[in-house]
Amino acid sequence: MGRATAAARPLPVTARGQRTRQKLIDAAEHVFGHAGYHQAGIAEVTQRAGVGLGTFYLYFPDKHAVFADLVRALNHRLRADIQAAIAKLDDRVDQEIAGFDAFFKFLEHHRNLYQVIRQAESVDPSLHRWHYETLAKGYVRGLRAAQGRGQISPDLDPESVAFALMGIAEAYGMRWVHWDKKRPTLAARRSLRLLIERGLRPRDAKRP
Repeated sequence: MGRATAAARPLPVTARGQRTRQKLIDAAEHVFGHAGYHQAGIAEVTQRAGVGLGTFYLYFPDKHAVFADLVRALNHRLRADIQAAIAKLDDRVDQEIAGFDAFFKFLEHHRNLYQVIRQAESVDPSLHRWHYETLAKGYVRGLRAAQGRGQISPDLDPESVAFALMGIAEAYGMRWVHWDKKRPTLAARRSLRLLIERGLRPRDAKRP
């Protein structure tokens, strides 16, 4: 996946090595988010992480490698947070609302997410596409399962719906969490619930 890069370093086996590697990824999230991929240097990442320059090369062969691992790490954490938020819910609309809330909470803790993912579009287009397609795959599975339970309309194409809902989540997150540094307003949340409820339910289902 992605452009050619130097040989990947093996993942550290010790807890200390894993912590150091994670510190570098967390530092890269801040540095790339604020300075941008092309303007940022490895020295800024190591300084932010509080490690020496040579330590960086024990874990990553180059700047692109830490950027790619950052995108993958953010993707994994986001999916894990959403899955944890919806795990105990049975109704798909309730799952959607809980998933949106989990996304907004994730943005509060990872405010550079938008900048990093947008940079991926030019830094590594295949990685950028991987991010969205990976999010969509899990979404599609959940939507198909909900169709099997009769919770959403069988007329809907799960992949199309997945990307549409992802687009809504991204726009909502940008408008309120990213721009205004707060959760969506009550009116926005009510509108979101109605939009999802009326858009996904089968035609003969009771409308709110």
